[in-house]
Amino acid sequence: MVSTPDRSGGRGGALTASPVDPVVLVAHGSRDPRAAAATRALARAVEVADPAVTVHPAYLDHTAPRPADVLHALAAAGHTGATLVPLLLTAAYHGRVDIPAAVADAYADGLRIPVRVSTVLGPAGGIVDPGLLGGLARRLAAAGAGFDAVVLAAAGTRDAAARATVDLAAAAFGAALGLPCVAAYASAAPPAVGTAVARLRARGARRVGVAAYFLAPGRLYAEAAAAARSAGAVGVAEPLEGAPEIARLVLDRVELAGKSPVSLLAA
Repeated sequence: MVSTPDRSGGRGGALTASPVDPVVLVAHGSRDPRAAAATRALARAVEVADPAVTVHPAYLDHTAPRPADVLHALAAAGHTGATLVPLLLTAAYHGRVDIPAAVADAYADGLRIPVRVSTVLGPAGGIVDPGLLGGLARRLAAAGAGFDAVVLAAAGTRDAAARATVDLAAAAFGAALGLPCVAAYASAAPPAVGTAVARLRARGARRVGVAAYFLAPGRLYAEAAAAARSAGAVGVAEPLEGAPEIARLVLDRVELAGKSPVSLLAA
């Protein structure tokens, strides 16, 4: 069962300890309620993939509960550790700064259990996980067939290193599909999604599909999808959300984090 802390009587109270360290999925958060629903769907999918694991959503902004609240509730319930998985596809500002800061704030507020922080779900160490490619392929197949070129539409970031990992994912996805695939962005960096679709069509592509490099719906995804359709894309995939390949990817990140030293330790 996907769990969240009961905040009505302070931290904790509703959670019970299990022999396996719980997993905390940390999403950015959004005013769009569909985003939190997508995070909960992924949490359920992870628990289906491994029923021994309990999964707890948390959010950096806009939506409760915050990571520190979940971690304190887990400690109060008797858990002796936790693994935090950033629901991010690039290691940009949120991954490099906000996630560590959230855990540090929990320790500053008295947390006394060790917390491991996994890598993001996007490419890590120059490797694009097959689970990520499988999730993208699943969603694109549901949007149509017979594509002759693909745009990998992402939210966008000003971080050049983060954009390089999106390019890496686009190249790997194109290789897996046997099709040209280019990265494009809804904000912050060129090329825009509509521009990328138009360029592929100008080069002769007639059935451009758009894969969504998004974990959840929201304003930027909606803008990217609308721009793609206006530019002539014949199919636009839905966000990854609770795709079983992404659930397995989360578990793989948890396993990898378990082989590493604890990222942050209670003092």
